[in-house]
Amino acid sequence: MLFNSHVFILLFLPLTLAGFFLLGRLRDRRPARLWLLAASLVFYGWWSLTYLGLLLGSMLVNYALGRRIGTIRLAAPGRAKALMLLGVAGNIALLAWYKYAIFIAGNLATLTGLDFAVGGVVLPLAISFYTFLQIAYLVDTRNGRAEDYSLLDYTLFVTFFPHLIAGPIVHHHELIPQFHRRATYRFQPEEVAAGVTFFAIGLIKKLVIADPVGALATPVFQGAAEAPPGLLEAWLGTVAFSVGLYFDFSAYSDMAIGLARMFGVRFPYNFNSPYKADSIIDFWRRWHMTLSRFLRDYVYIAMGGSRRGPLRRHANLMATMLLGGLWHGAGWTFVVWGGLHGAYLLANHAWRSVARSEHGLPRLGPRAAQLLTLLAVMLAWVFFAAPDLGAALAVLGGMAGLNGPMQAGTADLLGAALQGGPAAVVAITGGMALLRGMLSLLILGGALLAIFLAPNSQEIVDGRAGAPDEPQRWRRLRFRPRATSACTAAAAFLLALALMADVKEFVYFQF
Repeated sequence: MLFNSHVFILLFLPLTLAGFFLLGRLRDRRPARLWLLAASLVFYGWWSLTYLGLLLGSMLVNYALGRRIGTIRLAAPGRAKALMLLGVAGNIALLAWYKYAIFIAGNLATLTGLDFAVGGVVLPLAISFYTFLQIAYLVDTRNGRAEDYSLLDYTLFVTFFPHLIAGPIVHHHELIPQFHRRATYRFQPEEVAAGVTFFAIGLIKKLVIADPVGALATPVFQGAAEAPPGLLEAWLGTVAFSVGLYFDFSAYSDMAIGLARMFGVRFPYNFNSPYKADSIIDFWRRWHMTLSRFLRDYVYIAMGGSRRGPLRRHANLMATMLLGGLWHGAGWTFVVWGGLHGAYLLANHAWRSVARSEHGLPRLGPRAAQLLTLLAVMLAWVFFAAPDLGAALAVLGGMAGLNGPMQAGTADLLGAALQGGPAAVVAITGGMALLRGMLSLLILGGALLAIFLAPNSQEIVDGRAGAPDEPQRWRRLRFRPRATSACTAAAAFLLALALMADVKEFVYFQF
């Protein structure tokens, strides 16, 4: 079930909210939590009942392991550590089978010539996210940072539908205590209004910006290997993908945060204007913030972090980013993407060290630093977007001008436009195709302005709480629970419902 679908917005969400707050009026809040758990299981099972069983089995095994680790942690620390390692290895093995079996088998077949019959493996929805949640739980239990949760609390923490499919990656100690607050079960108009506003902003981002802008990039990358793009197409496709992904993922994050707020639950922010970053280090503090936190706490620090000298620190950082790239997808393009960001981070740290030294280089100005960071990020996105390395290299070649200024088809359209005007272009492409293309280009231009000039969603809804280091701007856009806000949100929902004829998944659903 998608957040941007009619069945979710018009049926599932209203019923789940009504049942939760009605049951929340009881003295015993467990029925309300059971209702929310049941709704979350229906939400996941809507996609596949078979893999709902896998999710349930994974949760029961991890919960039992966690309880045992917590019981023997002090009395038998060695056994507790062994059980924790066993649990982490089991989670990674399960993820590796479903996510990487075909990738590994394909590479082995290329190297050995042997055929490994694993072509029927289907990637279960959300397995990457619920695996990370449970790994963190096991590690925290062994380190004494997890409470003795009930089975109901644990399963609700893992399956709570706003974050189940694509995050944010919320820790147990951030979420479970909120289900024991009395205020969570009390209908709070201001919190619900803020949640609806977050959700409406995300829905508009997805339907009005991300989907049409992303459509500009798809033919460039999918056809790059057979028809290498020229300078114009390559840059247009790369910019369109960068903007489309930005709004697609920020839309999902907004909608997840908004849904949780409707239930009186606060999620950590997951997306904070990353294209305004002035360094790659700053970018990773702003992009998929909860994933960055997980990789730092449970991968980078677990490998030793910076405690064992600069060389080990660099190796740990590179290994973390390579694993982060591979987590995003089973393909060499994602490995290269992660490796590029690892190299960027190493260069960023080296530059900072030189800049801080006595005879260091002068620092870049803020605008130059932002531009350089954005160009580096966009170059890496080429590998993220391309279906294979050949396509990625073709697009990079186009961006460098190696494939000429533009493809022949684009040149023909421009020539027709110059000679015969719009009518000549309509005769070649068709009126609707021209209209969609022009509208997508206009949206792309407006989206670029919004990225760099407009406040982000948490600045709009939460003000300075969303960005404590930045001044409050665009005061007229600041959310306040008033009639005008309600009317604006209602208009956004009506527009979104009208645009839901062709529902597209969020990009991060494939991870």
